[in-house]
Amino acid sequence: MDQPDCDLLIVGGGINGCGIARDAAGRGLRVVLCEQDDLGAHTSSASTQLIHGGLRYLEDFHFALVRKALREREVLLAAAPHIMRPLHFVMPYAAHLRPAWMIRAGLFLYDHLARRRQLDASAAIDLRTHVAGRALKDSYRRGFVYADGWVDDARLVVLNALDARERGAQILTRVRCTSLRPRGTQWEAQLAGAAHPGRLLARAVVNATGPWVSSFIAAATPVRTAHHVRLVKGSHIVVPRLFEHPFAYIFQNEDRRIVFAIPYEQQFTVLGTTDLDYRGDPAAVHIDASEVDYLCSLANRYFKQPIAAGDVAWSWSGVRPLLADDARDPMSVTRDYALELEVAPAPMLSVFGGKITTYRRLAEDALLRLAQVLRVPGRAWTAGAALPGGEMPQGSFALFARQLEDRLPWLPPSLLRRYAHAYGTRIERMLDSAGSLEQLGAEVLPQLYERELEYLVDEEFARTSADILWRRTKLGLHLGRADTAALDRWLERHAPGSGGLAHPVAGVA
Repeated sequence: MDQPDCDLLIVGGGINGCGIARDAAGRGLRVVLCEQDDLGAHTSSASTQLIHGGLRYLEDFHFALVRKALREREVLLAAAPHIMRPLHFVMPYAAHLRPAWMIRAGLFLYDHLARRRQLDASAAIDLRTHVAGRALKDSYRRGFVYADGWVDDARLVVLNALDARERGAQILTRVRCTSLRPRGTQWEAQLAGAAHPGRLLARAVVNATGPWVSSFIAAATPVRTAHHVRLVKGSHIVVPRLFEHPFAYIFQNEDRRIVFAIPYEQQFTVLGTTDLDYRGDPAAVHIDASEVDYLCSLANRYFKQPIAAGDVAWSWSGVRPLLADDARDPMSVTRDYALELEVAPAPMLSVFGGKITTYRRLAEDALLRLAQVLRVPGRAWTAGAALPGGEMPQGSFALFARQLEDRLPWLPPSLLRRYAHAYGTRIERMLDSAGSLEQLGAEVLPQLYERELEYLVDEEFARTSADILWRRTKLGLHLGRADTAALDRWLERHAPGSGGLAHPVAGVA
């Protein structure tokens, strides 16, 4: 028999693929993950960036999904306090949309479906006196507040991949799996890409290709599956800051949809999301003018400060691969997932649906299913394990940040804050014993020094300007239309196979 190169080949480097790679590697499996683009380049970096149960899913009676997500919310907030934080949401009361008793009942369930350790209970508020009421039109006098979590979604993907690699997994970015052929009871994978051209033999395969899950099966494998996905586009816009306080908003609309308004990157507000069926190329998705108008119109219904399309500083769109069901409205399609394991001609597990909040639980379920066909060593372990950089003193980011101020007084406050949130306790590794700004090397772009670039290329799989400016950091938003050619030139010299800006910055308005 041919000896396999790995126990598990994972195709797809989004949050589900990287989460499964981390869990599997931590149990002692030999793991290879391949991703055709950058890690999290598509759906996983285009979310609303919330770790939440999904309050509105209660209206469609998805109680089990909400309970599962609420339990995971607590686990994730504890695992990475640097890239996640509690966030309070204010819902202005509009009597003609939903009665107050329905909102109270929904919030009561939301508070009690799972145990809360870190987040406050919901409450009714008077918007005439609450700080969040100042930005709203005077007609909104009553409201409700509840707590959920915010996450830097792109960094969450990278941290899972980083942890997987440190536990022995091989992470191949910009490597595409073009075909899978059975060889005995194993899979022979054909890979295309500079990092690993050629063939690879795996005992089992996980298809975690997100929006491509069904098309990959049809085009690259002899397998046929029972489940399918429904592709739904969600778009967001970023506008100059609409309010000064740290609360977010959840707005109701006549079409039953809800839109969030979330403070973002100190100077901005994010508005989203839309829900539209999508039939195009998931890699080419972009916001439509009608979506911009929809989000601006809804914001103008609530906020005193009006906005228009010309105020949009940035936008992003993603294609959600939702588990297909009988729902007519894209908003009502379940956000739960299904795992389908085919054992013939060789073991293949395909992931259908899911949401970023439940990725870790999905990975555990995937390993449980794979245990039927593989000898999976070790037990489930990720529930109590911090992600890289998340090992905070007493679990407190605030305490960690204060300690950093004492240890690194030479870092400007804005730079220290960004580093602390991005790298957490790995900030020392990123700084590499630097003791002054001069020791960080040349400032290639404003606030972007060579030392950080070297770390992102060497440790965090970054290869292009888009990887760095829009996924590893959000500096592209602060740079506006500034010339980034200096970064492209630096990457051509230092990042193997970068080719400069190989993948355009998707979603720039």
